[in-house]
Amino acid sequence: MAGKWGNSLLRLWLLIVFMPLGLGGCISFGPQYMQHDQLAYSRALGEVQKREMLLNIVRLRYGEPPAFLDTTQVIAGYNFSRSFSGGYYGYPASAISNYFFGSGTLSQAENPTITYQPLTGEQYAENIVRPISPVAIMPLSLGGMAIDTLLRLTAQSIDGLSNVRGVGPFGGGSVRFYLLLHDLRQLQLAGAMTVRITSGDDNGSTIGTSAGDTQNSDTPKTKKGSGRSGEHIYLVLTATADSNLQAIQGEVRRLLHLDASTAEAEIVYGPYPKRQGQIAILTRSMLAMLTQLSYEMEVPDQDVHSGRTLATIGQVGIENRPEVVIHSGRSAPSQNYVAILYKGRWYWIADTDFRSKEAFTMVQVLSTLAATSHSGGAVVTIPAG
Repeated sequence: MAGKWGNSLLRLWLLIVFMPLGLGGCISFGPQYMQHDQLAYSRALGEVQKREMLLNIVRLRYGEPPAFLDTTQVIAGYNFSRSFSGGYYGYPASAISNYFFGSGTLSQAENPTITYQPLTGEQYAENIVRPISPVAIMPLSLGGMAIDTLLRLTAQSIDGLSNVRGVGPFGGGSVRFYLLLHDLRQLQLAGAMTVRITSGDDNGSTIGTSAGDTQNSDTPKTKKGSGRSGEHIYLVLTATADSNLQAIQGEVRRLLHLDASTAEAEIVYGPYPKRQGQIAILTRSMLAMLTQLSYEMEVPDQDVHSGRTLATIGQVGIENRPEVVIHSGRSAPSQNYVAILYKGRWYWIADTDFRSKEAFTMVQVLSTLAATSHSGGAVVTIPAG
C-alpha cells in the first residue's frame, strides 16, 4: 500500500517539477523582446548621433577636426537555458524530507553585437568634405522643411548673393541674401512656390529623390553609380491672384536676375548661372556647414581672450540669431534637447528652442543625404542553435 502511495506521490512530484520545463518549450521570447528592444536601440542610436553631431561642432570651434563613427550593425542575441533534476527515495523509515528531492536552474543572457566603422579616406571625402548637390537639398522643402532655414544652412551663395561666413566680426554676408530667403519662405507658406525634379530627357515628368540618387553632371558629387546622372531641378513660382504674393514673386525674380515673366528656373551648382534663366547655388559641404554653426555658437569670453578660439561672428541684415543656438556653461540644464561635455564645460541646445531643434534635425538629415559612400560592416555569424 505504501508502495502504491509512494508511486502516486512520485508521479505528482514529477508532474509538478517538469511541467514548467515542457511549457517553457512553447514560449517564444523573440517577438516579446523585439517589441521593446527595437525602439530602445533606435532611441539610443538617435541620442548618440545627436551628441556626436554637437560634439563635432564644438570640436571645430576649438580647432579640432571632426570625427565620425558610423554604426554599421546592431545585432541583439538572446540566450535562455533551463535544467531540472529530481528523484525519489522509497524508504518509509526515512524522514519525509528524504522522500523527494529536486533542483532546477534558469539562466537568461543578452549578447548585443554592435559594430562601428570610422569615416576615413575616400569615404570621408565623399561624405564630409565635398559639397552637397542642390538636387539633394531642394526637395527637402517639399517635405515641409522651411526653405529659408534649409538654404541658410546649405548655401554659401545664391546667384552671387553671399551667406554669412565663419570669418570676420560679421561673417561678410549680404543683406539681400536674407531678403531673398525671407521672400521664398513667404511664398512657400502661401503655396506660391515649389520645386520640381525631372529626368534627363526634361520631359516634365516629376520623379522622386532619395539619398544617393541626386547627382547630375553639373553638381559637385559625381561618384560613379551613386545616382541618376540626368536629373534637373527647377524652382517654380506658381500662378496666384494675390497681389501681395505677386509682388513677392516679382522681388524674387529681381534678386535672382530672372525675367519678369519667368515661371520656373533651373537650379544649378556654382557661384553664378551659366546662362540666362538659371539659378546658381554654391552649396556647402557638411564640413563647411558644421564649421559655420561652430562660429555662431556661444563660448566663454576667457577662451576668446586666451586664444583658444576666435570670437563668435555676428548676424547681418534682418537676422538676429543663429539657426542653431548652442549654449555653454559649467552645467547643463536637466531639460535639454542634446548636451555634451567638452573639456570640463557643457554645451547644449535648449529643449524649449524649437527653431534650433528643427535646424539641428535638418543638419542630421543633410548628413544622411551627404553619405553617398558607405563602408560595409563586419561580417557577423549568428549561431542558429
